[in-house]
Amino acid sequence: MSTFTNKSVVVPVDFSSPSADAINTALTTVDDPSAVHLVHVLYPLDGVSPGVVWGEVTNEKRETAVGAYFQEYLAENNIAGVTTTVRVGDPGLEIVDYAKEVAAELIVMPSHGYSGIRRVLLGSVAERVIRHAGCSVLVLRTPALD
Repeated sequence: MSTFTNKSVVVPVDFSSPSADAINTALTTVDDPSAVHLVHVLYPLDGVSPGVVWGEVTNEKRETAVGAYFQEYLAENNIAGVTTTVRVGDPGLEIVDYAKEVAAELIVMPSHGYSGIRRVLLGSVAERVIRHAGCSVLVLRTPALD
């Protein structure tokens, strides 16, 4: 019997091994895999980047490419039946907004274990999600990367 039978569970995915672990953890909390919503958030394009200026790179092209890679990643990790989406924006806030849109009862995400100056410089998506989420957040501990 699962913990969340009628609600959605959101898992932010950065295509790392800890993301696959988070997906598998989320799958154990629901009866139906389609209740697990995977989201990958792309940072917005910089308007002065050469690819943007020359029109070679667009958010639509990036979203399409990541969507295709999502399917490869899921196949490599033997994950099926989940819902996937790609968003553009600030990762922490987009994850929270998406969780609200799908009425998520839980967000499951890995922590990359940054500390010290790396955490200050890189920020913490998990921390931002915890602060702004309107639902429970399960942060899976990963080994420190320092």
